[in-house]
This record gives sequence, C-alpha cells and structure tokens, in this order.
Amino acid sequence: MNTDDLIRSLSQNVAPVPRGALAGRIVAGMAAGAAVTAVIVTGVLGIRPDLHDAMHGFSFWMKWIYTGSLGIGAVVGVLRLARPDVASLRGLWWLTVPVLLLAGIGMGELASTPSREWLAMWLGASWKVCPWLVLTLAMPIFIGLLWSFRRMAPTRLREAGAVAGLAAGAWAATIYCLHCPEVSAIFVLTWYSLGIVLAAGIGALLGPRLMRW
Repeated sequence: MNTDDLIRSLSQNVAPVPRGALAGRIVAGMAAGAAVTAVIVTGVLGIRPDLHDAMHGFSFWMKWIYTGSLGIGAVVGVLRLARPDVASLRGLWWLTVPVLLLAGIGMGELASTPSREWLAMWLGASWKVCPWLVLTLAMPIFIGLLWSFRRMAPTRLREAGAVAGLAAGAWAATIYCLHCPEVSAIFVLTWYSLGIVLAAGIGALLGPRLMRW
C-alpha cells in the first residue's frame, strides 16, 4: 500500500470534530479547577469581611482587572499551543500592557506617599505568604488544564506547560482577590506576579513530562 492509499484508508469514516470542541474542553478543565480553588478560598482562607465595601473601591477592581487580563491572554496562548501546528506566541506581547499599567499606578502611589511608608506599602501584611498561596491555588486549575490537554496534541510541550501555568496562576490570583485585603498596586505587581510566574515556571518544568502524547 502506498502512502496515498494509506492516508485515504485512515481518513475514511472519521467523524468531524465539532467546532469549538477544543475551546470547550479547555474551558471545562479550567472551570473544574477554578471551582476547587474557589472552595479552598471560601472554605479555608475565608472571604474578606469587607468584600462588599471593597467592591466599591478602586483597589479591588485594579487587582481583578490586572489578574483577569493576564488570565485571558494566557488562555489565548493555551488555545494556540493545544494544536499540533507550530503556533506563534508573538501575539502575547500585549500581556506586558497590564504589567506596565499597574507599574504606572504603583509609581503614582509612591509619588503621593511619604518615602518612610514605601516599605510598608510594598510588603503589606501578607508578602511572605501571598506568592505561595497564589501558587498553591493555581494547582487545581493547572491540573484541570492538564486534563484538557490529554485529548489534544501539543507539540511545544515546554511552552504549552508554561502558558498553562501562567493561565492557572492568573486565574488563581483572581479568585484569591476575594480573600486578600491588600490594596497597594506595588504589592500586587510584586507578590501576585511572583506567584503567577512561579506557576508558569512549574508548568514549564512539568509540561514536557505530563503533556507528552
């Protein structure tokens, strides 16, 4: 049997993949992981008692917009890398935009705050635990994405793992906002981002091992 005959025989009676199946599976995996993360935040860490009042302020939405925009961008990267073709990640350059905007807000905060208070603003009350909590909360979402990838065919495994970790970390940080009382932009830029980067780094390490097919 020559190559053309082999291809024709293999392609007979193959059911077409429904449109949107890839995105649907990724959303399903992320949603399942995010549900577990939300249970941990609400049941173990606890919702901040002033959440209702905080949602009327700038700081809460600053955090949500920052982490949510990183999460959306990372999901775009996940969708690209879940396919077997060689996808370009150049479009993800815009993820630097929320980082630069938050850095600008942080510089404005520092400019309007006496220098003796800068260290307290940067460290807040939870800098020692914030990155590790974000990393821990990212794990259920990352596992959900690994489940999604089991039915896909990524070829750039390290990049796929890193972007999946980035998505997991960003959405975990978004859910963590329900608990975290910190209000400083420079705190969020440093310690939230560190947790997200750690999740991306672990994803890069595990991707070649866990996403192989």
